[in-house]
Amino acid sequence: MIEVENLGKKYGNNFAVRNLNFSVKKGEILGFLGPNGAGKTTTMRILTCYLPATEGSARVAGFDVFKEGLQVRKRIGYLPENSPLYREMSVTSFLDFITRIKGVPRRKRKDRIASVLDRCKIDEVKNRLIQHLSKGYRQRVGLAAALIHDPEVLILDEPTIGLDPKQIIEIRELIKSLAGDHTVILSTHILPEVTQTCQRVVIINEGKVVAEDTFEKLQERLRKAERLSVRVKRDSSIVPQKLASIGGVVSVAPIDAAPGGYIVESTLGADVREEVARIVAQENWGLLEMKPMVMSLEDVFLKLTTEEEGIPSNQES
Repeated sequence: MIEVENLGKKYGNNFAVRNLNFSVKKGEILGFLGPNGAGKTTTMRILTCYLPATEGSARVAGFDVFKEGLQVRKRIGYLPENSPLYREMSVTSFLDFITRIKGVPRRKRKDRIASVLDRCKIDEVKNRLIQHLSKGYRQRVGLAAALIHDPEVLILDEPTIGLDPKQIIEIRELIKSLAGDHTVILSTHILPEVTQTCQRVVIINEGKVVAEDTFEKLQERLRKAERLSVRVKRDSSIVPQKLASIGGVVSVAPIDAAPGGYIVESTLGADVREEVARIVAQENWGLLEMKPMVMSLEDVFLKLTTEEEGIPSNQES
């Protein structure tokens, strides 16, 4: 549904994005991540025909964003970080205006407005002026405007910014419900939102893709060892020595914030939990906790954006 090949955008002598390559399948929700200044917003503006690229190509729903911009615009819904709204209009009047400029047939306008009012949970404020709405409700109106013409592709830049926790959950569920019927690119700084909403992630850094895969596969390829968190009731100086003697264990390090806590690192693929439990019981240390430590998306993100080299794409997984 979206194909980006060797995309580049240059401002003066500097490239905001360079040699950017990634794709999004039809009906997929893709998390688009990167630190500030990585080129996320520039890429989204190119895909939505707001900016021309300096080099490379991009296609959305089979149409070239440079040569067939009008066809692309008909098929996308775009929610920028700061949604452009006419604040002197009521919610319903604004959405009606958007249906007209988006080319929604007259006979379908009423139904489309009713549908997005319901889906975005803004029916209760439909007659209020946008300027009198909270930031969270204004963000919802922007999302409704992006959905109003039932686009094939949705490009969302920080869609939950300014929302309270309850609203964030509702918008997450809405975005997840769009999978299959719509192709979605979601850019956000709230990393747990990506793990709960997206099926795959693209991480860019300094204008280049450093990873493209499912979160689970990124975890697998970045993990160099197995890590286990262990906490005992009766700590002693011999605990790390005894745990380090277990076959497969390569290091044992104390957890400063947890008295009696240790991180036990073992070779990749080794499961030392049974032996750890046996030694703790044998020494009568009192096992309080034992759990595997997995890489969070934050760990993956930091590792990929603070090292010079990325990791192979999913073509090698």
